Amino acid sequence: MATETDPTTTDPSTEDPSTAADPQTVDQAAPDVAAPAAVTVTTGKLSARALIEEFEATQLKSDLPEIYVGDTVKVGVRIREGNKERVQPYEGVVIAKRHGGLNQTITVRRIFQGIGVERVFMLHSPQVASVKVERRGKVRRAKLFYLRDRVGKATRVKQRFDR
Repeated sequence: MATETDPTTTDPSTEDPSTAADPQTVDQAAPDVAAPAAVTVTTGKLSARALIEEFEATQLKSDLPEIYVGDTVKVGVRIREGNKERVQPYEGVVIAKRHGGLNQTITVRRIFQGIGVERVFMLHSPQVASVKVERRGKVRRAKLFYLRDRVGKATRVKQRFDR
């Protein structure tokens, strides 16, 4: 009858003396082996809501400018074509702002070849490379959906100089 041996345990008497080494030699012999990452242990139990809020706080962008409805903005959008990635600018008037925090979005409207085009951008998305305010708009409404019905010079928004 054959006896089974556990491969994880070795008998020190059968071990080759050239391979047996002290811990200092082992660290020098295998520098490419990564040490385990430091694990942070919390003693209290976090609620699901607290975990979500903590994760969302890490995802927020800190370099966004103050954007108001009526502003003309230039949004740099990351576009991936095959294995190449480039940033394409999209310039237009902010006609709406929605939500807050990580889900904050702006709706930008521009006229392209005589046709109105609107895009909704999630500001904290990785697809949005940059946001730059070109000029401030002087408006008295929270949403500028009435610009959809206007054409030509009637779509202009007065400029604001105090912000």
